Amino acid sequence: MSLVLSSLFPVFSLLLIGSLLKRLKLTNEMFLKLSDRLVYFIFFPVLLFWKIGGAEIGRFVNWNLCIAVLVSIAVTYIISALALKLFNISDYKAGSFSQSCYRFNTYIGMAIIFYAFGEEGIKHFGLLIGFAIPFINVLAVSTLIWYSGKTTSSGRRLGIFFKEIFTNPLVLACAAGLAYSRMIGYFPAFIDNTFRLMSAAALPLALISIGGALTIKGLRGNLSISTIGSIIKLLFLPLVGFFVLRELQVIGLPFKVGMIFFMLPTSASIYVLSSQLNSDTELASSAIVLSTILSFFSLSLGLML
Repeated sequence: MSLVLSSLFPVFSLLLIGSLLKRLKLTNEMFLKLSDRLVYFIFFPVLLFWKIGGAEIGRFVNWNLCIAVLVSIAVTYIISALALKLFNISDYKAGSFSQSCYRFNTYIGMAIIFYAFGEEGIKHFGLLIGFAIPFINVLAVSTLIWYSGKTTSSGRRLGIFFKEIFTNPLVLACAAGLAYSRMIGYFPAFIDNTFRLMSAAALPLALISIGGALTIKGLRGNLSISTIGSIIKLLFLPLVGFFVLRELQVIGLPFKVGMIFFMLPTSASIYVLSSQLNSDTELASSAIVLSTILSFFSLSLGLML
């Protein structure tokens, strides 16, 4: 219980602080957008490059963990596709719903892994998301293109597809970190201290930005579909992941990191992709808020495993 409290309390406290700061008008939309860009393009990539670049890759690349994550996401994607038919979800909502079932919030995951498992956990998580993000983007963009094909030009769809897959700064940072680790594997003290200082801003700024962006507007109109998506994301994905991890004999810290990954709330990026490819942004916002709230319980269970 102490691990749950010490790991989740700081994270959800900063989310709440971010929401309160927005309500008190101490932050605004412009600040949140700018801080999110700083985190996404600078601070988080620096954090990932620093942690992975200075790691002994032979110790931290757990291929069974990476395979388990990809297999579990693929199975959950199939479940989400069946849910689209079972619950008669419209084409306009399909892309947003599908993403809500398997996309994950990197920032919340990084914060919880850091507080629960320290720097070794961060290295496992960083390498894991380096494999997961491209795969998830392939699934998400393909689904959005399929259901929005009538209203989006093929050139624009193709451009968004390649942009989301091959220009993601977190993926590029992981790839650069892997290459640096194999070629050099350590940082001089002055660079190490610089990266440490820059990385210190990443987690609090990211969580405050997420908290400020959360709003319950539109939740009532999309509550049923958002609930279905949250159940798939926070219940079915962890269950599938648990059995796949066990089947592939992933144990110890990699197992714990994998289970936290499966129990994370859905990513705020589903809103961005939904708006770019003509899917329901109100449903996307609703799914983000609901899964973030409910993830407190799933993450509590994950930390107790």
